[in-house]
Parts: sequence; structure tokens; C-alpha cells
Amino acid sequence: MLEPLARAFAERLRAYLKVLTYPIRTGTHFNTAFALVLVQEWAKRFDPPLAQAIGERVWAWFGADRDCQAWEPSGDDFLSSTLCEALCMLRTNPDRFDAWFSNFLPRLGIGEPKTLFEPAQVSDRSDGKIAHLDGLNLSRAWCWRHLASSMAGDTRELLLRTADAHQLLAMPHVSGDHAGEHWLASFALLASLVCR
Repeated sequence: MLEPLARAFAERLRAYLKVLTYPIRTGTHFNTAFALVLVQEWAKRFDPPLAQAIGERVWAWFGADRDCQAWEPSGDDFLSSTLCEALCMLRTNPDRFDAWFSNFLPRLGIGEPKTLFEPAQVSDRSDGKIAHLDGLNLSRAWCWRHLASSMAGDTRELLLRTADAHQLLAMPHVSGDHAGEHWLASFALLASLVCR
């Protein structure tokens, strides 16, 4: 019943991929990598040529990225632009991911950049923008768990511990204040459904 609408969106996305010169790397709604992680799930199943086009475009945008400094969080992030990019690369270019990732976050094994490993602190959950940081912690937990699934040994354990720390800090705040409770549950679900 929704297939015609999905196909219409797919055609528009296919056209947009050709004209979007640069990816949007913000930590909010407009993040290109986050959107393409979600679209890729549908495209792999229902539109393999679109999935291939996404993979090619993602590689063109992010394939040369090296030694990410991870200047985050900012004051209203609910997505990690760094980790969304990494997850997007894992999902769309799995055969090239390991070599790319080791260059993208070369000090991952020693917990750097430190900003990615420390959960964001939320000073005022009644402020709609500051409350976004609980979402950042949940979306980071989601990304870290998926990235851990491609790792082994100590690195895998580090990423899983980091995911747990982010999720544990945010989960008590999924409900209780409208600034967060009207949307945080969807991020909590993402963070919770990842298989270990």
C-alpha cells in the first residue's frame, strides 16, 4: 500500500544524490550519513541499484576522511556526526570499511578522540535544545554497538563498554519532561535493539 510512496521517495533521492555536492555533517536532523543509514536498509532489500548508488556517493564524500578530530558535542547535537559517518561507511561500503576506519579513527584503541568516549552532560532537561544531548548519548550507544559488531578483542569490548556508559546515562531521562520524552524513546529503541 505504501510502495508507490516509497518508490517516489527513492526516485527523488536518486536524483538528489547526483546534485548534493557535499554531505551535511551536522549533529541534527539534516545529517546526511544518518539519513542514508536508514535509507540503505530499505534500498538493499527493495532497490539494489539505489543501494549501490548510495554506497558510491558515500565513498565519494567520506572515503578520503582521515584522523577525525571529533569536535563534538555542540550545544544541541542529538547525533554524532563522527559516528554516523562511520556507521554509514560500515553499512554502505563493508568491504572497504576496515581499512577506512583504521585511518578515520587511528587512535580508537586508546580511547581517542576522548570527546567520543565521554557521554555528554545535560545541564537542563527542560530546555528543548540542551535536552538533545540525551539523544546524542543514545544515538552514540546505537552507533558504538554497530561498530563493535565489526571489531574483535579489546577494541570490541571498549566500544561496547562505551555504548553502555552512554545508554545508561540517558535511559532514565527518556520520560519525565516533554522536551525529551516526545522523541527520545525512538533513539532508546535504536540503542536497545542492536544485537551483541
